[in-house]
Amino acid sequence: MIDKRPAWVSALMYVIVSLALVAVISPFVWMVLGSLKTDGELRRVPPTWWPETATLDNYTQLFARLNFAQYFTNSLIVAVAVTIGNLLFCAMLGYALAMLNFRFKNAILTLVLGTLMIPGVVTFIPLYVLIVNLGMADTLPALIVPFLVAPFGVFLMRQFIQGLPPDLLDAGRVDGAGELTIFARIILPLLGPPMATLGILTFLGSWNNFLWPLVVAQNESTYTLPVALALYTTGQNQANYGLMLAGACVVVAPLLIVFLVFQRRFVAGIATTGIK
Repeated sequence: MIDKRPAWVSALMYVIVSLALVAVISPFVWMVLGSLKTDGELRRVPPTWWPETATLDNYTQLFARLNFAQYFTNSLIVAVAVTIGNLLFCAMLGYALAMLNFRFKNAILTLVLGTLMIPGVVTFIPLYVLIVNLGMADTLPALIVPFLVAPFGVFLMRQFIQGLPPDLLDAGRVDGAGELTIFARIILPLLGPPMATLGILTFLGSWNNFLWPLVVAQNESTYTLPVALALYTTGQNQANYGLMLAGACVVVAPLLIVFLVFQRRFVAGIATTGIK
């Protein structure tokens, strides 16, 4: 199809997109450049973009002050476990709601959709009381178990699975396969795009989760990286912005790597599950 738009319209669109791109990446550029500045330069008015003398002292202090390996490992264990749990359980429930017929199916679907409208803050205190009564407080399972299944993930998987041809299931049943076999050997291999989308969103949310680990993790051995950074980069009188920016760079780096690896499947998953 030939583009009949005037040249000035195309030029204006490029300008708008370029300005939007600058607005999006500017905070990240400021974060990286600020992590290479001294604390005095960061507090200077007016602020400067480029560091006068780039230094890695903030990163050196950060790794020296924190038990970085422990906190990073805790964050990685929690994020990976939560992501795997969501990929498995959301796919199973999504398959059941999309392809199987059973009693109270519509009621369960309504309940899942209804929970999407409930803010997480509403369930924060009851969830904390439940975790304490189960004796799970100040443990890594307390950071994992409450988030193993997300309503959004169930809805995402159901939307995608509904678009698959039912003939695939009928062929499996004719061959004598059970529902678990059909799910594992037929449905699961086709869920690459939505699972990549759900995996990225879940990993990002779990890795950046701050409020719940701050309340539940009461010992340094169970601190996650965001909690440790918040506690150790803030002094009694004022915050050390250089350490904060260096810590932010360290926290963001794994997320960028995960997104760059799975970005194509992420975009495909968004496009094929009806999320516009």
